[in-house]
Amino acid sequence: MAALFEELDWAETPWGEISLRRRRDRITRRTVYEVKLDDDYLMSSQFTATEQALASLGLAALEGERLEVMVGGLGLGYTASEALLDPRVARVTVVEALAPVIDWHQRDLLPATSGLAADPRCDLRQHDFFALVRDRAWSTPLDALLVDIDHSPAHLLREDHGDFYTQDGLRAAGRMLRPHGVLSLWSDDPPDEAFTAHLGAVFETVETHTVAFANPVTDGTSSCSVYVAARPVAASS
Repeated sequence: MAALFEELDWAETPWGEISLRRRRDRITRRTVYEVKLDDDYLMSSQFTATEQALASLGLAALEGERLEVMVGGLGLGYTASEALLDPRVARVTVVEALAPVIDWHQRDLLPATSGLAADPRCDLRQHDFFALVRDRAWSTPLDALLVDIDHSPAHLLREDHGDFYTQDGLRAAGRMLRPHGVLSLWSDDPPDEAFTAHLGAVFETVETHTVAFANPVTDGTSSCSVYVAARPVAASS
């Protein structure tokens, strides 16, 4: 009989102690993969609809072929895998700050997204996504930025991520995009009016989506938010 709980990997990182765990959920009767950073639960395979919607909603706002996509934050791989399902996508570059997370995918420890690291259209890169944006360290124009790192624009994993969610930070992200490009951002909180206003100052159009899903653990419905901002307003460098 398989163990009810197993720690598949553990490592010290610059952000704290990270671990990948597998357990059998007694309510849903699913095998669940979870990631913890110190005492903070980062992500779970129990519910993945919103991580997938981050990609599908963002890419739905784009026209064209041979799309160049960047995913900020690898996690369990659901956003990157969903992006690769779109036949218009030529390449997905995933920027992940923590080396152990990339290693999990290279070792195919996550059955639902197994093969992601070996996909010829997918490039996993270890880098701090926010530093990459801040330092203008990316030169290839992108069609889409799909970002899922912090819990929300107001609930950050690290304080030094905060400048990304300002108008200046969003303009820096917009400079990475082609004129028709899209920034799609995941949030565990309801839509935030102040952050939506920041997006509206930087992009021509902004939509907020509430993505609901059945939650048998609570015997109810839960939801997350996805912001989709399209066509960055031209700004001087």
